Amino acid sequence: MSDLQTQFEAAVAASKTLSERPDNASLLKLYAFYKQATDGDVEGRRPGFTDMVGRAKYDAWAAIKGTVSDDAMKQYIALVESLHAS
Repeated sequence: MSDLQTQFEAAVAASKTLSERPDNASLLKLYAFYKQATDGDVEGRRPGFTDMVGRAKYDAWAAIKGTVSDDAMKQYIALVESLHAS
């Protein structure tokens, strides 16, 4: 297992122990970076207008389409660290 993968998994665990719930924009970024790092580019149809949460998640993930897995992991780690610091 690479060092980056180890750091990523530690950041995923740390994201579950944040003292305060992050704002919605940060949560969407965490979701998008996680999905991009683990699943790659978003696929499938965008959820309909009645599924507001699913649509926001899809849009956040689609916004970083083309980001390489390693870069998504690094951005996820950095975001979790900044949330822990605040």
